Order: sequence, then structure tokens, then C-alpha cells
Amino acid sequence: MIIKKLREKKNWSQEQLAIMCGLSTRTIQRIESGNNASIESLKSLSAVFEVDIQTLTKEITVIDKESAAWKAEPLWFRYQFFGIKTKRHAQIGEFVLIALGLYLAYFSTTHHIAWVAFAGAYIFSKLFHRMDIKNLW
Repeated sequence: MIIKKLREKKNWSQEQLAIMCGLSTRTIQRIESGNNASIESLKSLSAVFEVDIQTLTKEITVIDKESAAWKAEPLWFRYQFFGIKTKRHAQIGEFVLIALGLYLAYFSTTHHIAWVAFAGAYIFSKLFHRMDIKNLW
């Protein structure tokens, strides 16, 4: 959701937005982190931001590869996305690798293969943490 971007554009804190919407700060935090929002919460947010609900529910999946921030990243970083364009898909990929590692560690006779899955999950988490820090989502 684009709630965080709209909030930051107006220089509002999460607490200020919560007060204006009549929601709790925790609800705003959950919505901004990608959890689903109720229709009532979306109506409140759309009224405060003066946009329609459709605008709030669409995902931003475009990474502006022409931006200076993107071009400043090293080549190895720019091509490590494996086709993943949203933060939600990255979280799912990381979860799948961890689950695969746990499955292999428990059921496989060669436990070293499980460490490969755990290493992949670790690399995913580091790459996407860097994307969070650099605001490249």
C-alpha cells in the first residue's frame, strides 16, 4: 500500500495520521507494513488523503531504474532480484527458503543441503533490508 508514501509526502507522523483518521497508531503501523486493512480503515484513510480507495489498495511494483539512487547501487546488487518486485513477494520467498531449510534439516539425511536454503534466506533478507534502507521499493 502507498499509505506510508502519502503520509511522508505530507510530513505527518503515524500518530498524527492515526488521530486524523480516528484509528489507532498500531493500525496505521500494520497497514503500512503490508497487512490487510478493513474497508472502514480504508475509507478513513482515503478521506484524510483525499484519494479514492482504489488508489490506496494498488501496489507499487515499479522500480524506477532511471533514478539516481538506483544507478548509484553496485551492479551485483541491481541484478539480484530474481524477478521479485514487491516487498510482499520478497517476504514470501524468504519464508519459503526458511521452511525448505527446516524441512530438509528434519527429513533429509544430508543436513548440509538445509544450510544452503538457510544461506539463501539470509542473503534474501540482507538484500531486501538494503532495499528498505535505500527506499528502493
